[in-house]
Amino acid sequence: MSENPQLRDVFDAIADPTRRQLIHLLAETDELPLHEMTGQFQMGRTAVSKHLTILKEAGLVRDRKVGRETRFRLDAAPLREVQDWVAFYSKFWSANLLRLSELLEEEEDGK
Repeated sequence: MSENPQLRDVFDAIADPTRRQLIHLLAETDELPLHEMTGQFQMGRTAVSKHLTILKEAGLVRDRKVGRETRFRLDAAPLREVQDWVAFYSKFWSANLLRLSELLEEEEDGK
């Protein structure tokens, strides 16, 4: 069984700009304690902690206790679902824009 089961939808978790900023912050380092992350935001420790809990429920963040401190790190694996979804629509738009370009060329040639 997984150590950190996904309890929340990844898309829901990344919908909030603060959570996306937390993901970015954690992506830039191996691990950060809560107090260091809190200093990056104009909100209190409790609010940052709630955002981290949502990310943790989506499987995007893991935590561990070191003494009295809780340290957080990114687990980007669930973002694969987002990447796959975006890739599908990227192909969709590329194909449609190519077809539009072809139609415009045909129209231009017909004049």
